[in-house]
Amino acid sequence: MTFSGKRLAFAMSCLVLVAVPNIGARAQDASAGAMLFRQRCSACHALDAAQKRVGPHLDGVVGRPAGSVEGARYSKGMQALGVQWNAESLDRFLTNPRQMVPGSFMPISVGNAADRHNIISYLESVSVQPAN
Repeated sequence: MTFSGKRLAFAMSCLVLVAVPNIGARAQDASAGAMLFRQRCSACHALDAAQKRVGPHLDGVVGRPAGSVEGARYSKGMQALGVQWNAESLDRFLTNPRQMVPGSFMPISVGNAADRHNIISYLESVSVQPAN
């Protein structure tokens, strides 16, 4: 390989490293999020749809319409929200639930952006998308 060929190969390697998401970092975020979920969320929310808690279960929350868990108690604001939960909407909600959803029953906010990111990464890692 010529010097130019080596430079091109090196440049292409760098592009691949930048273009491919860092799977290890995402797994680490989800692992940190699991711990935060247990500490901050699990008193009110379960991941198992069969477990009943004060708040709705969060099994499959990513990709699910807000206010749509059968039998869960929702505020009128949450019922009318018209949002599908994804990383962006969950981040907005967890930052300040009552600002996004006036009258929300959710009393806890997650002010730290890294903590929110980790919790959301965890929820994404355990969410099973519903079959169409």
